[in-house]
Amino acid sequence: MSRQGGTTGTGFSTYAEAILDVLSAAPSRPVLTTAEGAVISAGALRDQVCRLGGELGRRGVGRGATVGLLTGNSADGIAARYAANLTGARVVVLYEGMSASVMARILESVDGALLLVDEQRRAVARELLPLPGVPPVLSLGPSEFAEDVLAAARRHPVRPVRAPVGPDDDWRIGYTGGTTGIPKGIRMSHGSYRRSLERRLTDAGDPPRFLACTSLAHLAGIFADTALLEGGSVVLRHDFEPGDVLATVERERITHTWLLPPLLYRLLDHPDLSATDLSSLSRVTYGGTAAAPARLRQAAKLLGPVLYGLYGQAETQLISETGPDEQELTGREGHPTVGRAVPGVEIVVQDTDGTALAPGTPGEVLVRSPYAMHGYWKQPELTREVLRDGWVRTGDVGYLDENGYLFIVDRIKEMIVVVGGHVYPAELEALLLDHPSVAQCTVFGSRDEESVEHVHAAVVPVPGHEPSLDEIRAFVTARKGRLYAPETVHLVPAIPLTAVGKPDKRRLRSLLTG
Repeated sequence: MSRQGGTTGTGFSTYAEAILDVLSAAPSRPVLTTAEGAVISAGALRDQVCRLGGELGRRGVGRGATVGLLTGNSADGIAARYAANLTGARVVVLYEGMSASVMARILESVDGALLLVDEQRRAVARELLPLPGVPPVLSLGPSEFAEDVLAAARRHPVRPVRAPVGPDDDWRIGYTGGTTGIPKGIRMSHGSYRRSLERRLTDAGDPPRFLACTSLAHLAGIFADTALLEGGSVVLRHDFEPGDVLATVERERITHTWLLPPLLYRLLDHPDLSATDLSSLSRVTYGGTAAAPARLRQAAKLLGPVLYGLYGQAETQLISETGPDEQELTGREGHPTVGRAVPGVEIVVQDTDGTALAPGTPGEVLVRSPYAMHGYWKQPELTREVLRDGWVRTGDVGYLDENGYLFIVDRIKEMIVVVGGHVYPAELEALLLDHPSVAQCTVFGSRDEESVEHVHAAVVPVPGHEPSLDEIRAFVTARKGRLYAPETVHLVPAIPLTAVGKPDKRRLRSLLTG
């Protein structure tokens, strides 16, 4: 079956339609390998998307509706997202790590029309069902609690589905956190997302073969879309386990994968690394949190010239990139660069009064981008605060050098205010990782009963080492000054991570400071 790109009379074609066109060009080509080892062809994926899109349309889902997705790293989850967008609906992806009550409140806030659940998330769905605000639930496959919408879709012939949307319609409302309360809903348009996918990734493979070993609800889903749009394929794993990732890269001849820095470090530390054939791997993209220069040097030595660092936010998408030959570039006090602005993106650094700052002077990073959000869902005041005259206030502290390279110091909101000045956790973390007894670390602040902030460091020691507080404080003081010396050092067996793979500072603060 061939299909035509959808349009609303303006000639606009959505990302989902563009991917279906690529799938139709060679329907027998394998494009998805599930975590269970099943191989799905381009034609089979295309037909499932079209059938499901038609079924959702028959059930009243269309332009302006919101479909919730409670799905893991599954082929059904990918097909469901494409199908929902084909109807004209926006999607909200609920990911592991959110509590059921937060999920229910998000679904109520976005006026959810349907919730689609795959096999991997059925246990959470059972928790959701009795909660207020949850829309009708359909199962992607047989289940005991909801109708199997895939079975219903298979009863109808495959017909092309055209998305009745334009470039300014929302394709997604993205939620980036929310263990308590309702997090911010970030409105992303079809036009901005389609443009972002058209930027070809250097060294991702020709064709790319992408390994999704982190949640498709986040950046791995974007890279999966990019790989399929470029005529490549995607290999799915349910989650990140370093030994499994190494074995999968070798077995499946992976060309590209995405990792947050803490996951990259776990890969580097795994005993199977030296014996694994990684010759197919031409790109490892990292980002999401600050990376330690020493660890990046280690990664370049062990993996070769395959590292690409990305800096961006959910509100802006991609802002800047560093390539393999830029990993060693550092600024003042050893800050590693996050690269230069990607084409089409503008970066300025401003003082609190809006004055543009000279190169080398830290201030708030502002971004103007064709990939930026429309605003926050139902939060006009916050939208006006963050989005001003086309510029997004990132909330990051950074500076530009004379050559346009950007250096990030820290998040404004994560800055710890202590007597005598400010402590930026990312700076202290980078310094601590240079200590010979520190394998991993994260820095956070806590307030006492008088609202005075204190600096804490959670440290995973190198095996056989047990650094003391005095030793760590002396090390920091000698290199950074007493202001940055942590008041408390907690030795921990591992740094807990959030659902998206970032250090869980909230959990550490609760566990270690009471």
